[in-house]
Amino acid sequence: MKKLFAEFFGTFWLVLGGCGTAVFAAPHVGFLGVALAFGLTVLTMAYAVGHISGGHFNPAVSLGLFAGGRFPAKDLIPYIIVQVLGAIAAAAVLYFALISSNKEIGGFAANGYAALSPDHYTLCSVFLVEFVLTAFFLIVIMGATDKFANGKFAGIAIGLALTLIHLISIPVSNTSVNPARSLSQAIFAGGDYLSQVWVFWLAPLLGGAAGGLIYKYLLQRENLDNE
Repeated sequence: MKKLFAEFFGTFWLVLGGCGTAVFAAPHVGFLGVALAFGLTVLTMAYAVGHISGGHFNPAVSLGLFAGGRFPAKDLIPYIIVQVLGAIAAAAVLYFALISSNKEIGGFAANGYAALSPDHYTLCSVFLVEFVLTAFFLIVIMGATDKFANGKFAGIAIGLALTLIHLISIPVSNTSVNPARSLSQAIFAGGDYLSQVWVFWLAPLLGGAAGGLIYKYLLQRENLDNE
């Protein structure tokens, strides 16, 4: 149960910090500020609760770690459920903070393609970018947490990787690489955002699995002398 609570609170913090910055502060901090906010949420929670649950905070990460042989199948569905619940709880806080002050919901930091993409990228472009970036996110995660890596700095590497991912793809899709984050915002944004959310489940999940498999079979060493 402690692992599940850690995943709940970690995902809650990710959505509250990242999407909260996008919803409340984007006009003041810009894309760079939003990207840093998402990276900082993962970095801070990686050190706060990563030792308890592994610090996934993302269904695509959990699936990717499972595909890479780092996560047991029995924990996969429970992790995804609590990640989604944590994300929705955080989105609810943001939503009620807005409506309590009679603020417009707008896009609510939701993800989208075509007319709902910040720079109107097509479905094909959005799917490709989300798939590739999630795959690389898993490669970074698995490499940074490898038994031969310096684990003390894993949280920094992972947090900076998520920052970089947002710098690349906020104009493309508003950046998902996290199905729980996408669903939580789409629920409250509604309309076409909700009808497009399938893309932000399918592309990150496939990308996460691909990244896990790539690291396991092409990059992972059994010992330091293994070339």
